[in-house]
Amino acid sequence: MDKPEQVKQEPPEIDDEVEMVDLPEASDNADRWSARLSHTIVEAQSPAHRRWWRVAGIAGTALLAMAVVLVIAGSLRQALQPAQPIVYKYQLPPTFPPTRNYAGFTYLTHPLITFQGHIGYVLSVKWSPNGTRVAAGGLDGTVQIWNAQSGERLLTYRGHSNDVEDIAWSPDGTRIASASRDATVQVWDASSGKRLFIYRNQGVGLFSVAWSPDGTRIVFGADDGLTQVWNVKTGAHLLSYSGHLVTVESVAWSPDGTRIASGGIDRTVRVWNASTGQTYVVYEGHRDIVTAVAWSPDGTRIASSSVDWTVQVWDASDGHNLVTYRGHLASVYSVAWSPDGTRVVSGSSDGTTQVWNASTGERYFTILRSAIGVAWSPDSLYIASAGLNSLVEVWQTT
Repeated sequence: MDKPEQVKQEPPEIDDEVEMVDLPEASDNADRWSARLSHTIVEAQSPAHRRWWRVAGIAGTALLAMAVVLVIAGSLRQALQPAQPIVYKYQLPPTFPPTRNYAGFTYLTHPLITFQGHIGYVLSVKWSPNGTRVAAGGLDGTVQIWNAQSGERLLTYRGHSNDVEDIAWSPDGTRIASASRDATVQVWDASSGKRLFIYRNQGVGLFSVAWSPDGTRIVFGADDGLTQVWNVKTGAHLLSYSGHLVTVESVAWSPDGTRIASGGIDRTVRVWNASTGQTYVVYEGHRDIVTAVAWSPDGTRIASSSVDWTVQVWDASDGHNLVTYRGHLASVYSVAWSPDGTRVVSGSSDGTTQVWNASTGERYFTILRSAIGVAWSPDSLYIASAGLNSLVEVWQTT
């Protein structure tokens, strides 16, 4: 086969002569604008114009500073003014009825009444025993009390220097105990705000608090895993329970006052004797942090919520699981039994608060709000939810 012929490429010739091309002359308009620009630049550099620009800069800075001051003053005035409640009467507004999806679940989107006043997350909410007031503690370090029907803010307690993690009304409704990251539990008059007792925990934050049914003792759980019982009348320390390994997130007294349930970061719920500290039951059904515990009104069952997305109901005497509720799609931070014992409400960070049958786990309806704290009214007709939007909202359950 013949080899292909190779073609030799010659380098291109370079012409030493460069052809000059005449550009079109600039138009008179271009010359005029160029001259004006040059004149403006020269004028701007003159002493008179430099003084003018200096005065304009000072004036602009002053106006900006005034605007910042007005914004800050407006924010402070809004924060310090009494909150204007958003009030509906205790019936769903006719323009916002409950909606039902194709699966048959009812969703509530508009509360009956909204309580305002907190700045930041609201971490705990509780109804007074007679149902006339609602109290809430939050990230802003305050506890606030509202009239449950009018929405009027009655009192703001500012005794803490850090987050208020949990609050509890005394059984007679005259006092409130509040637990805080500032390592104190403070007991104060619910009408005047006067502090009656303070319990200091040697620099260890406190996350949960509950009253005994007879109103003589309080129990609180701490960041170091200890759970302590104190006499409210004498201020005497009665008992320390060390069953948990780390932070005790929630405590609850049994209705008969003989037992205490406590849940924590160690994923367990422990039921123990309120007088001796003897452990009765250790429930280990959760796969993640236990965030809240609640006794059934008859004292036979306990509901516990967890970061594992579940709420579990189990026998308080032997720890046998009765119901596992899996309706949430994220961490569940709060749980409460209805006073009539038939329903449970659970609040989650998944954008919902759900109400379901305590015996079967069947869901009744969903409130389209995330909630860190939930509470039932004493008559089982209303739910208060509190959480990520800095509000406390009341919902009708029937």
